[in-house]
Amino acid sequence: MIKGVTRMACALLATALAACGGGSTGGDVAQATADAVPADPAFVTDNEAWRAQRRERLLQPHGWASLIGLHWIELPAHYVGSGATSGIRLGKGPERMGLLQQQSGKVFLTPEPDAVLTVDGAPAKGRFELLPDVSGTPTLVGFDDGKGQLGLVDRNGRKALRVSHAEAATLTGLGPLDYWPADPSWRIAARFVPHPAGKTIPIMDITSQQAAQPNPGAVEFEHGGNSYRIEALEGEEGGLFLVFADRTSGHDSYAAGRYIYTDAPAADGTVVVDFNRAYNPPCVFTDYATCPLPPPENRLDLAITAGEKKYAKPPT
Repeated sequence: MIKGVTRMACALLATALAACGGGSTGGDVAQATADAVPADPAFVTDNEAWRAQRRERLLQPHGWASLIGLHWIELPAHYVGSGATSGIRLGKGPERMGLLQQQSGKVFLTPEPDAVLTVDGAPAKGRFELLPDVSGTPTLVGFDDGKGQLGLVDRNGRKALRVSHAEAATLTGLGPLDYWPADPSWRIAARFVPHPAGKTIPIMDITSQQAAQPNPGAVEFEHGGNSYRIEALEGEEGGLFLVFADRTSGHDSYAAGRYIYTDAPAADGTVVVDFNRAYNPPCVFTDYATCPLPPPENRLDLAITAGEKKYAKPPT
């Protein structure tokens, strides 16, 4: 089901981009390439280091590329395990892991006697509660001698088990990441325009779930003599999280858009947006992520020929 939803969401986004002039990017990309500013060696080296760190994060045993399952919890109780009789059937792990129960909005797991599990690194002893990812202190259940990991995600009240494994084919067979050449003209000094405190914006994810997300302000910038605006979500340590699509989306870059994190805006409102560090969302690598999609306001009539290109999955 996730694969079908992903294809549908990408198709809808591609259609929207075409409607704003995104159906053909050849001339724009060629012109942007011709206008590229030669990068100094230090700038190139810095970007190469960032790209190496990105790949290292993806290759972590329980990073995004290691996901092997996203199981929505539909009933009050499910048996969990890799066995054929399990209501929630895992791709890897113990044949019978335990009994999952929903009670008064909380989720609990009672391990099977012979299931060797850990809870936040300590041996599991009896029934325990699974705290979700939105709690700030999510419960992590380990199995297969630590190679497997299971956690609870909460998407606007709808809960699922997300499962990762260090032997996932998407991790062990991770292909190369492709980028446009580092170009300092895409490292832009933008302006942060704050919104009133408490403002939110509706964001839909790849599974068609929509939720209101904090929207602290917008980022405005100029490129090629034109002005553009991106509505920002909350980032890390006062920074911003930008979810956007552009005229390369569905062509040279991923159809469902890309992401960028920025540092916190300066006191005068300036904020650097480095499109060289635009990267693909996790759903590029796995069918088991719940990636936020760009809102309509963030679909730009601009070919951003910088950052990470479309990922080519290795043949299986």
